[in-house]
Amino acid sequence: MLDVRGLEQPEPLLRALAVLEELAAGEYLRLLSHRDPVLLYPLLAQQGFAYEGPAVQAKTVEVLIWRRGDAVAEQGVRNRPS
Repeated sequence: MLDVRGLEQPEPLLRALAVLEELAAGEYLRLLSHRDPVLLYPLLAQQGFAYEGPAVQAKTVEVLIWRRGDAVAEQGVRNRPS
């Protein structure tokens, strides 16, 4: 999980990209932010990532990100408790 709530731009974007570089097979990133990371989405597509979200709850935006084609990570996203 990466919690970037309260950080000013571009720090949330930079931190998310750094974590995604190290994402291993079967893993996904749970990103928590205080705003929708709209600038991140095109970069995810360019770098071969898929994502689910944003889901907004109690002023927190949650986005789940995994490498496109990683069935284990995607299954982890789909089967995680709500």
